[in-house]
Amino acid sequence: MSFVLGNYVRAAFAPPRYLALPFSGIDLSTSGAKAVRLVEGVHGLILAKYAEIKLPPGAFADGEVVDRKMVVEALAAAAASAGVSATNAALPESKSFLFEAAAIGADVSEWRTAVEQQLDELIPLPPSETDFDIVEVGRGERGETRVVGVGFARRIIDTMLSTFDEVHIPVYALEGEMFAMARALLPRGDTSTVLIIDVGKTTTKLAIVAGRVPRFATTIGIGGHALTLAVQKHFGVTETEARKVKAERGIVPAPGNEDYLAAMLSTVSAIRDEISSRLTYWQEKAVLRGAHEPVTHAILVGGNASVRGLPE
Repeated sequence: MSFVLGNYVRAAFAPPRYLALPFSGIDLSTSGAKAVRLVEGVHGLILAKYAEIKLPPGAFADGEVVDRKMVVEALAAAAASAGVSATNAALPESKSFLFEAAAIGADVSEWRTAVEQQLDELIPLPPSETDFDIVEVGRGERGETRVVGVGFARRIIDTMLSTFDEVHIPVYALEGEMFAMARALLPRGDTSTVLIIDVGKTTTKLAIVAGRVPRFATTIGIGGHALTLAVQKHFGVTETEARKVKAERGIVPAPGNEDYLAAMLSTVSAIRDEISSRLTYWQEKAVLRGAHEPVTHAILVGGNASVRGLPE
């Protein structure tokens, strides 16, 4: 059966909605709760509904639920607006521990056991308080299996699940942000090595992805809101007015724009320098050791990635 025909049959004779697993996802971040629902069409997945409910400052901070009542209300509103009744959910990158390891065994269960035995060397958390998962990425020189894994403190997972329980939304799967983002942005079968730059409100997340699997990830504590604050300080305007100026002017040179541009570039330069230092390490150290391929291109995403002039 051809790929196109297979998709057509699957879409035309899809199982009843109550039997099918949901093509739904929910993400919590500093800025708010985002929900998306997809449907399967002849040519693949199609966006059916998207919703975003803003959170007040401090309700969700540094990857953790702080104001549970506000977060629950935002989750409920986003899910209702997007028509989401069950979901997959993302876990914050800032609370994750990405690692690579060698594992002996014939299948994933044996690899997990091998990783579990060395978990205290891979993740700075007590093994009894850690949940982790792994994915195979290749073979080592001695025939051992190379795996990439991600771990989270169990309390982070328990808090996330209990928060969704309070909204009465079953969670089918939890996944690290950067793993989900890599699959969303890169087509199946892509083997390139890519730098993903996710510019959010208060943070910028970086991931170097090889074969759609994150091999390096970190979070920088500077995001698009810093640009808004720079506009506020320069013009002495409200935050709402500053966001409007940022959207209209961006970071684009224009006559009489020199002082404003200097204020914006001082913030952007801080983000750029952080990216540059991580990328330099990868290109000069990791690649020279022969363990990885060099980054060939970058993908700029996130709520603040559309600021005019930012890619340049």
